Amino acid sequence: MLDAATVATIKATVPAVKAHAEQITQCFYPLMFERYPEVIPYFNQSHQGTGSQARALANAVVAYGANIDALGNLDEAVSRIVHKHCALGIQPHQYDIVGECLLAAIAEVLGEAATEEVLAAWGAAYGQLAGLLIEAEEAVYAANAAQPGGWRGERRFELVEKVPESAVITSFYFRPADGGELPRFRPGQFLTLVLDIDGQSVRRNYSLSDAPGRDYFRISVKREPEGLVSGYLHDTLQPGDSVNILPPCGDFVLRDNGKPLVLLTGGVGITPAISMLNSALPSGRGIHFIHAALNSQVHAFRAHVDELAAANSHVHACYVYNEPSADCEPHARGFVSAELVAEQLGDERDVEFYFLGPKPFMQQARRIASSLGVPEDQVHFEFFGPAEELAS
Repeated sequence: MLDAATVATIKATVPAVKAHAEQITQCFYPLMFERYPEVIPYFNQSHQGTGSQARALANAVVAYGANIDALGNLDEAVSRIVHKHCALGIQPHQYDIVGECLLAAIAEVLGEAATEEVLAAWGAAYGQLAGLLIEAEEAVYAANAAQPGGWRGERRFELVEKVPESAVITSFYFRPADGGELPRFRPGQFLTLVLDIDGQSVRRNYSLSDAPGRDYFRISVKREPEGLVSGYLHDTLQPGDSVNILPPCGDFVLRDNGKPLVLLTGGVGITPAISMLNSALPSGRGIHFIHAALNSQVHAFRAHVDELAAANSHVHACYVYNEPSADCEPHARGFVSAELVAEQLGDERDVEFYFLGPKPFMQQARRIASSLGVPEDQVHFEFFGPAEELAS
């Protein structure tokens, strides 16, 4: 526990840190990468380029300082951080690196305002946070390793099949190279691939796109323009090749409570929704599967969802295309609206509402859930960056 003087110093300096939070984090990352280049593979450099990683860290630092005497307010955010860290294989010693560089960035940006007292207080606060995260992450690592088929750290997998799902999305099927069993992940979770591409070590998260209980893991990856990893997976990685994979993680998971399920997705955001759909199907709970895409050429898994909807009366599919070609057959044209979702749900509002897709889509989806009166604790999304951006 922090002493009263330290807490008081933190709370008194939160406004100054908040005012310069993005400057601090923009200073922090280059400083850390220069001092400790071995941590670079743990960070998606495209997120560095857009500034989303810096904004996410800035908001996290400010939120932690503002709630330094009421950390229970951050339980949900801490859970997301823990799962992201475990997915990447973050280790305790790396917290020392981050702490050193973060304090150095605070000192550089705040200048004379960063007195010894201020830096000592923020250092103590960071140490407390690091301890909480390390303990929580160890619990996740241990639980992953203890379950049947589970493991800790990297495990070698063989790519056994590649299946095109649309003009831009391909599914990749992996089986353990050791021939062992696989753990039962939770629908909505993701894997981390550890790859060496032209001598560059990279780590990338990809949602699992099938139900647990199979003898393979499946991810479905969109080819991104200039995407280093997606290009490698689509063009270079072939059946028979091997990659290292970290255990499934993530808290954007299916709630198994029997409430009707709304899966509202845009583009490649469909991938975890397919895992949820395939997993929830036997339960008989109502499932509203609403997907937005440019057109049928880039719409992955349509035949699969159509087949399930045709064979199961509790599955209802609706597709919205905003750039349909002449041969497309969407249920609606344009963009997903509150009116369209309301029409699909009828009088149902006590639902588990999941959404995932590009940022503008997610902003609209969050507004839709709110306008329809879906209970806030039944609205679920996964978003890289400050959640506040979805409210804009």
